Amino acid sequence: MHYPNVFDGKCPTRVVLDRVGDKWAVLILLLLAAGPLRFNELRRRIDGISQKMLSQTLKSLERDGLVGRKAFATVPVTVEYSITPLGLTLYSAVDSLRLWAETHLGEVAAAQQRYDGGQGMSEAA
Repeated sequence: MHYPNVFDGKCPTRVVLDRVGDKWAVLILLLLAAGPLRFNELRRRIDGISQKMLSQTLKSLERDGLVGRKAFATVPVTVEYSITPLGLTLYSAVDSLRLWAETHLGEVAAAQQRYDGGQGMSEAA
């Protein structure tokens, strides 16, 4: 039996990690965990995301089974997105990352300032 090896460039695990590492996917999952939202509501709530990027990211999340899409027979058609049970299992890990980022933001900013001030550069760089 062949076991997943994330360090192997051909391992499908990399595709999943790419999704988890995508900031737009993370933000969408965080919002949808609170309940279903329509496309324009997601776009309004995620500052800086373009309509094209939101559409592409939602399609990718839907393809991966992390987000569900439901269309309602209205004029024009209303579409609502929701997190799936599989998406909820990823949400708990993603939310832990969010909490870590919020908790350690100051430390990361201080490290960046030190590095940018020349203290982090080595002669090998």
